[in-house]
Order: sequence, then structure tokens, then C-alpha cells
Amino acid sequence: MRSVRLRLLFLALLPLSVLMPLLLVLAMTRWNADYDDMLIANVDSDLRIAEQYLGRILTSTGTDIRSIAESSLFGDVLRAPSRERQRFLNQRRIALQLDFLYFLPRDVLPTAPSKWPVITAAAAGTLSSQIDIFTAQDLAALSPELQQRARIPLIETEAAVPTTRTVEDRGMVVHSAAPVTVLGQEGVLVGGILLNRNLDFIDTINALVYLSDSAGKSRQGTATLFLDDTRISTNVRLFEEVRALGTRVSASVRDRVLTQGQTWLDRAFVVNDWYISGYLPLTDSFGKRVGMLYVGFLEAPYQAAKRAAYWTIVAVFIGVIAISAPLFLWLAKGIFSPLEQMTRTMKRVERGDLAARNGAVGSRDEIGQVAAHLDTLLNQVQDRDQALRDWADELNTRVDKRTAELRTANSKLEDTFRQLAMSEKLASIGEITAGVAHEINNPVAVIQGNVDVIRMTLAGHTGEIETELNLIDNQVLRIDAIVGKLLQFARPTEFGTFEENVDIAPLVEDCLVLVDHVLSKQSITIHRAFEHSPPVAINPGELQQVVINLVMNAAQAMDGAGDLSLRLAPMTRDDQPGTLLSVCDTGPGITDQDITAVFNPFFTTKPGEGTGLGLSISQTLIQRAGGLISVRNRAQTGAEFSIWLPATEGDHLASNSTLPHRRPKPAIQTSSG
Repeated sequence: MRSVRLRLLFLALLPLSVLMPLLLVLAMTRWNADYDDMLIANVDSDLRIAEQYLGRILTSTGTDIRSIAESSLFGDVLRAPSRERQRFLNQRRIALQLDFLYFLPRDVLPTAPSKWPVITAAAAGTLSSQIDIFTAQDLAALSPELQQRARIPLIETEAAVPTTRTVEDRGMVVHSAAPVTVLGQEGVLVGGILLNRNLDFIDTINALVYLSDSAGKSRQGTATLFLDDTRISTNVRLFEEVRALGTRVSASVRDRVLTQGQTWLDRAFVVNDWYISGYLPLTDSFGKRVGMLYVGFLEAPYQAAKRAAYWTIVAVFIGVIAISAPLFLWLAKGIFSPLEQMTRTMKRVERGDLAARNGAVGSRDEIGQVAAHLDTLLNQVQDRDQALRDWADELNTRVDKRTAELRTANSKLEDTFRQLAMSEKLASIGEITAGVAHEINNPVAVIQGNVDVIRMTLAGHTGEIETELNLIDNQVLRIDAIVGKLLQFARPTEFGTFEENVDIAPLVEDCLVLVDHVLSKQSITIHRAFEHSPPVAINPGELQQVVINLVMNAAQAMDGAGDLSLRLAPMTRDDQPGTLLSVCDTGPGITDQDITAVFNPFFTTKPGEGTGLGLSISQTLIQRAGGLISVRNRAQTGAEFSIWLPATEGDHLASNSTLPHRRPKPAIQTSSG
């Protein structure tokens, strides 16, 4: 009933888990917007304070210059020599913290109006104080030190408008001029403050705005004065102790403030961090936008505060859910427990425990009635299951009895079929054998008789052909043996065995002589590798028959050309010493489906050219001698037949007694073609 539990829990907690988060999201969205508006309002207020301070600097500078221009002392100074006049102006410049202060007599004023509007206004009798941009030449004319102070190398800034300039050598100046009409002296008194690198000016603005807020806590704020889009005076840090002079404002801020003339009140990336920023465009005495006044404070603390508020709300919501869910489950336990008990009962029944029951579930309502009814149904199911099992056991007993009878009958039928097949084969072999024996023995008898006549005729003069005559005698005897072995294969129980201690190497050489007439007709090269090996116990004629059969098969497989390799070596098998003879050819090899059937009787790969008895008879002869014959395909090409025969017991004992004191003989490597 886990699904029912979850469904009920979902229905109960749906208003709490869905509607409340939705309301929280809406409330937090509205609060976030109001919070951002508050930050923008703060930076707007900060920007107004900085603007008022800049206005006060302009006003106070103009007022100070007018007070000098209207003083009677200045009138006396104007009548004094030029040296005294200059010394007086320097003293007043230093006292008023001005960067330059000079007097223009009335006779030089006609050239001045076209240069600076503030001087034109003063010449007309009006005090004027504005921001003006001085070129490097203008500053050099006033003072080389001012020219050098105004020079600021530009630093490549991400997101700024691309530029080919490398240095800002212009100066932003608080430019003031007051009319002079004292004691008959007329002219214009001009003074000003260079704002480039004027850190006292910008730090004062920063202190006024961000030294403390209404709660008395300091804020992390910055202030900057821009000439065009370049920072010429700032407390923004490029590094810990390096101010970001020469860095430039982003292209988006520059377009909004300098190009469109709008005040920027929004978040902005300042040098290396995000700030809630305010940018105010500044105009010069010509009415041209020439720079910006900036104030801003770090966004990170306020974002951290917002995130903390978000997580607090989320944690409170999760806490409410965590408390509400267990409380609801505890209250709903009376519903869940009987349902879970029925679920456990059904799972036990599914696993085969038909005796499982709900029992008393502690509830008398509809759920309790369903549990009792389920127990009744399970009782009926168990009774019917037992009846079906009884019938199934009886049916299985009958099926097993009938299956055993059929298995026995089938086994007898298979044995009878095999006996009939073998009888049929043996009968065929018997008929073939009788015909072969009759047809072969007659010409063999004639051959033997003629040999005997040759011996009688040549009586005592057979020395030159004695070897050939003996060879004919041996082969006649071999023909008799082959016929006998064919009969023995068909009726093995009617023949006895004859074994000798056979040295395989000479026997193999004799076999090669016998098949030389076949090998000589083909381009077959014979390779011999005979190691000293113990003699084996086997009928030499039988072994010769096997070797000749393997050599002839190899010659046929190579089809006229190839290499025939004969290897002989001692080999121990299952702790029993013996000799291994290998016959290898370079023919195409044996296919995978034929290699497991080559020793079966009547199996042949060349129907119509053989009987398929050669390898079957060879296997019978080798196994009867206690040996093993096997076949495999070589890694290079061709097939390899291997014959292993156990050593005779006498040779085994001799080998065991002398082997530790005897060095093995090297292998004999010969080849012929």
C-alpha cells in the first residue's frame, strides 16, 4: 500500500507543498524587485551627494577667486612690479589649494573669448566657474608639472570601446574666472584645479557618500571621475594597492551616458567586480559632454543577503513539511496499517506461502471487513490448490512410469538397430573378404610357385638376384598377412595376435622402399628426423601396414608435389615410456567437419576411389597394441598423423636403469627426393 500511502500524503500536503511555495515565490519575486529598487534608490541618492559636492567645489573655487579679484590688496598688487604680482598670486594659489592662478589685463582679453567661455563671461563682468578640458599644450603653457600629472597611460579594459590611443594626456579642470575692476585696474582673474590624479577630491566624495550609512555602518563603495570614458581619478582598486587609473568604462555605459546623455542607475561590472552603479554625465563650458561622475557600492554583500533570505525561507518551508508529514502519517496510521498487513499477506502468497493470513488487523471498519473477506478467499484457494497438487502428483507418477517404459523400449530398439547394422556390415565385409582372398591367393600362389621354380632352375646361381627373390618372398607373405588382417577386421575373435619387439626406424625405411614406385612418380621430397627411440611391442606387419597406409594417404593429399616429413622420437605418456612416429604432409589438410570422422569405418573423402577402411583398420591395429593414433591440422599447411606405441617392458626396465648414466643420441636428419 505504499502507493496509497503516498497518494494520501500527497492529497493532505498538496496545499502546503504546492500553494505555499507558489505564494512564497510570488512574495519573494516582489520582495526581490523592491529590494533592487531600494538599491537603485540608494545609489541615486549617493550620486546626488557626489554631484552636490562637485557643484560645491565649482562654487567655492569661483567664490575664492572673486574674493581675491575684489580685494583692495589685489589692486595694490596690480600696481606693483610683475615680480611682486606673481609672488602674491602664488601665495594665494597655494593657500586656496589651486593648481593655477593668473591675471589677464584688459588689453589682452580680445584674444581670450574665442578660447574659453568662462573668461568671456568674466570679461563681460560675470563670475563663471565651469569644467573644461585642457589639452596637453594648454597644461604645458600653465606648468610642465601639470602636464605630467595629467598624463595617464590607458589600460586595456574588457568590454570597453576599442581604441588605438595608448595614453590620456588631456586634463579635466575646474575652470573659474572673475572680473577685476579695482583701483582703476581692469581685467580677468583666472584660476582652477586639475582633477586628473586628484585623489583628495575623489576620496572626499567617497568619504561623504560611503563613510557611514544611516545605521552608522560603513559600506563598500567607490567613486570615480571620468574624462570621456577613462578613469582619471578613482578609488577603485586594480590591485590591492594600485588604483585603476587609465581603465575605461564599458561600451554600454559609455553609450548611455556620454552618447545619449542619460544617467545610468543599474548594476555594472567595474574593473573586477559587480557594483550597483550610478553614472552622471558631465558637461564643459561649451555644453559638450566630456566626462562622467560615478559612485557605486559592491553588489556581492546584498546578493549574499538575498541568498541568505531565500535559503532561510526554503529551510523554514522544508522544516514545516518535515514536521507535517510524520504528523499526518501518525494520524493516518489506522488506515495504513491494515492495508500494509494485507499487502504483506499477498506478497507471501505470491511467494508460495498459501497459509499466510491477515488475522486481526485491529480495525472494524470497511478495511477490517475487506481483510477478513480476503482470509476467507485465501482458505478456499489453499483447499483448491491442495486438491490440484494431489491430482498433479498422481499424474506425474503415471507419466514417470510410462516414460521409464518408453526409455527402456527405446534403448532396446537402439541396441537392436546397432546390432543389425554391424551384422549387415560384417556380412558385407565377409563376402568381400572371401572374394578378395580367393582372387588374391590364386595369383599369389602362382607367383610363389614361379619363384620356387626360378630357385630350382638356377640351383646355386641365384646370388645376384637373391635379394630380389627374398623381397618377392617377403611381399608374398605380406599379401597373405594383409588378407588375413582383412578377415581379422571382419571376424577379430577368430584370430590371435602376434607381437615382437620392433625397432620402428628400419621398419619405416622398408615401408618407404615399398612405396617408392608411387612417390617416385610425384615431386615429393621426403624429410626424415629419427631420434634414438625404444623398441615397441607390435606385429611388424601390422605396423608396416599402418605406416604404408598413412604414407599413401599423404601422397594422395599432396596431389603430385610437396614435402613428406617423418619424425621419430621417444615420448612418455601417462608415466609410460614409448615411441612417437609422426607423418606430416603439405597438402590442404582436413576440414573441420571431416577431421572427427576420419577413423570411422567406410568413411572416405573420395567416393568411388576407396573403401574407407584404411584408417579404421589402422586405428584398430594400433589400439590393440596398446597405442594411440591421432590426427590434427598443422599451423602452416597440411595434416599430421601421430602414432604413439608403448615401449616393451624389457626395454623400459633397461632404459630406467641406464638413463641417468647415458647421454641421448642426437636426432638423425635426412632427406631425399
